[in-house]
Formats: sequence, C-alpha cells, structure tokens
Amino acid sequence: CALDSEVALRVGGDFFFDPQPGDSPVKLVLIAGGVGINPLFSMLLHIADLHGYQEGKGNGYKMGTVKLYYSAKNTSELLFKKNILGLMNAFPGKITCRFHVTQQSSQICEELQPHVTGK
Repeated sequence: CALDSEVALRVGGDFFFDPQPGDSPVKLVLIAGGVGINPLFSMLLHIADLHGYQEGKGNGYKMGTVKLYYSAKNTSELLFKKNILGLMNAFPGKITCRFHVTQQSSQICEELQPHVTGK
C-alpha cells in the first residue's frame, strides 16, 4: 500500500478468499501470529493453486500478489515455514513472506535468515 491507500481489514471470525474468473486481481496482505496461520495458510495454498492454474490454462483468473507477515516466539514455532518458503520459491514476486520472532535465543538457520526479523 502507498500512503493514503484505502485498505480493508478483517480480524477474526469467518473469512475466506474465493476469487472468480474475470475478477480484477487484488493484492493481499495476510497477518498471522502463532497457530493463527492455519486458515491463512489454506488461503495461501489456494492462491498458489490459482497462480499455477492461471499460468497453465489462461482461464480468466488474474491473481495479484500476496504478502504474508507471520510472527511466533521463535523459528521452531513457525508452522508450515518450509512449505511457505517453497511457495515463495515457486512464485517469486507473487508470494512473499516476512517471519517475525519475538523470543529467539538460538541461531536462525541460513535458509530462513533473509526472511526473519526480530530477536
């Protein structure tokens, strides 16, 4: 978002992302903490499927970019981190993630280092 952009924000409750062929692409920002990643990870997988489907079929799906911000106490508590890294590698520039850790005491593995902020 740029300064003065209008955004929609939703916290908790029932939510979903179900774009239809012909819809305008949207840019999504997903924010998760701890186990709250579960529904957002499902959305991320759906978006990855649609990106792959769009590229393979030319079926009318126009997917925008997704930025995931995911926080946990430490990297061992970041659920699905390997899968998320795989999605970022499979869809560079289309799916990105920043992990944030609040109580990391051990060294962060080299694979995660470029994507992690915090202690």
